[in-house]
Amino acid sequence: IEQAGYGAVWHGQKSWNGVAILAKGKTPILTLRGLPGDPDDSHSRYIEAVVDGIVIGCLYLPNGNPFPSPKFGYKLRWFRRLHNYAADLLELEIPSILAGDFNVMPTEIDVYKPERWRDDALFRPEVRKAYADLVAQGWTDAIRHLHPGERIYTFWKYWRNSFERDAGLRIDHFLLSPAIAPWLRSASVRRKPRGWQHTSDHAPVMIELDVP
Repeated sequence: IEQAGYGAVWHGQKSWNGVAILAKGKTPILTLRGLPGDPDDSHSRYIEAVVDGIVIGCLYLPNGNPFPSPKFGYKLRWFRRLHNYAADLLELEIPSILAGDFNVMPTEIDVYKPERWRDDALFRPEVRKAYADLVAQGWTDAIRHLHPGERIYTFWKYWRNSFERDAGLRIDHFLLSPAIAPWLRSASVRRKPRGWQHTSDHAPVMIELDVP
């Protein structure tokens, strides 16, 4: 990564969870490692840094399956912590982005055959409401803002030719604070890498900003 010209900060752990922020030609200024609100939480799911005056929070929200289970309870608690911290972030009134795998399909248009996902932790009403409440603080969902009625997916399971059938989910999101939302120029999903051999089941999501 360094040889490719990027500086990086990261927060990881063995086997499962990890988040990172990369910046080309500079090193992100680390501001937070770990989401506040639970000092006993050992999962590596949140990291935050400043790049060119923009606060970037990279997150990996818990999956929460199966429902019901302690994992689902942990997901809802983590969402509440994110909600509380995001509100504090907005009070700063500086350009901020929350980006990553939120593990939630916000609406029925964000999932192929929603009737099959009713009891999945990624689509439960409690989780969708938590996401809606987060956005209602004043955040802009970049993909949905620029593509309000379009079926756009960011994730396809490996089984049953899900990618080939376009049986996907939109679970990776960019949320923009009011100070940065007017700069949004484009938001897209780069599907091609998902079709590579031995690739991730997520496709890259990208936004472009016209920063004054």
